[in-house]
Amino acid sequence: MELWQAQALADRLISELQARTPEIQKHVDYYRGRHPLRFASAEFRKYFEEQYRGFADNWTQPVADSPVERLTVTGVKPAGGGADAELWSVWQRNGLDADSQLGFTGAGTAARTFALVWGDPAAADVPRVTFEDARQAIVAYEPGSRRRRRAALKTWQDGSREYATLYLPDEVWKLQRPALGTLARKTLALREVDDLLYAWEPVDRGAGVPNPQPNPLGVVPMVELPNRPLLADDPISDVSGTVAMQDALNLLWSQLFTAADGAAFPARVMMGQEPPKTPILDKNGQKIGERPVPLEKFAAGRVMFFGNKDARIGSWPAANLTAYTDVIEVAVGHIAAQTRTPQHYLIGRMANLSGDALIAAETGLVKKVQEKQLWYGQALREVFQLIALVRGESDRADALAGGEVLWADAESRNTAQLADSLLKLRQIGFPFEWLAARYGLTPTEVADLMAMREREADADPISALVNPKPDPEFTQAGPGGEDE
Repeated sequence: MELWQAQALADRLISELQARTPEIQKHVDYYRGRHPLRFASAEFRKYFEEQYRGFADNWTQPVADSPVERLTVTGVKPAGGGADAELWSVWQRNGLDADSQLGFTGAGTAARTFALVWGDPAAADVPRVTFEDARQAIVAYEPGSRRRRRAALKTWQDGSREYATLYLPDEVWKLQRPALGTLARKTLALREVDDLLYAWEPVDRGAGVPNPQPNPLGVVPMVELPNRPLLADDPISDVSGTVAMQDALNLLWSQLFTAADGAAFPARVMMGQEPPKTPILDKNGQKIGERPVPLEKFAAGRVMFFGNKDARIGSWPAANLTAYTDVIEVAVGHIAAQTRTPQHYLIGRMANLSGDALIAAETGLVKKVQEKQLWYGQALREVFQLIALVRGESDRADALAGGEVLWADAESRNTAQLADSLLKLRQIGFPFEWLAARYGLTPTEVADLMAMREREADADPISALVNPKPDPEFTQAGPGGEDE
């Protein structure tokens, strides 16, 4: 690809990324609790918007976090084999036990996240694997495909320079340009000049380092993890369906606070009496006028004198605050139903629920997590394929194409019930190694457990008598090539 083609492609991808960013930033802000006051009347906004600026009763965060706490990758298994310990070691040495949680949170909040795989000169057998923010990365696909990647871009800003790495199947471009804010477009006459100054240019990587550099993998090394993908539209954020109800809840709380403030100082009306006034005196002490007495003084001092015998005090009851809290509880219930978040995650109140009732209440969340495991797992399988390709292991990468990513159980189980069910499965013939994985152990823990069982069996004299090991000195190959 020529430089001008790389520049044009980078500009196109940047334009699409910039179009996505406002919606992503909105959802990230809601996840962090940065909510504007919406749905308020003009009068309420006029008097109270500044007072409640920064307040948020943030329900979007638990909605986005609840699936992530059950998304734990435990390994990868190629087709026709067991769990791959070497690739799992690469996963762990990149700190992806923790960073994958950041990636899953980013996907749930921003509707997508990305994983980038590339070689590490310091450790040839341990490729670098990083999760990338959806505001800084983008993948382009072949027409009519949701999987075959044609190009990818990662961009970031450092000081007054903007940088981008353009990944293609056969080469990788390192580009830079002045940051947009550093070029002020003052007149139309200078627009073309600014466009030339703002064009991408190759980064000087030093003598002997080509730019573009060849891509030895033969594929684009960035993979997209979509959240709730659609056939003909962008994936959907877990936060997006909560935003409107979240805004309504914030407004209800602000109105409740306002009503509570009024209840703290009950409203009263004075009838048959002129507003009290204070005389205005000149320097000689002579009265030259009157001014109204600030009523807040009487509200704070709780004392007022009236000279009119016909003056009466009337009042009206404060607003019913439980009406607000009842509506808020219903709104939170709607969020729980719409997002398949267990209501006890949000309400924080349980009324003697049995274990079976809790499992039933979490069924929606479990299915939601399993759907994410399906889509994220498909993308992570490609990530493990890229790891194998970086290591020069094309056969392993081919085997991973038909393999699967291993996940921790999405369902919370009672340990006693789980042990009882596993015991019954053992009695009908299920192998112990499979049962150990079903119990929730990772492939590494299962391997350690099997080694422990073998050592225990070796140390048990009765087991050695029942299951003696063959002695190699008495093992001979018979005429047919079989041991006798």
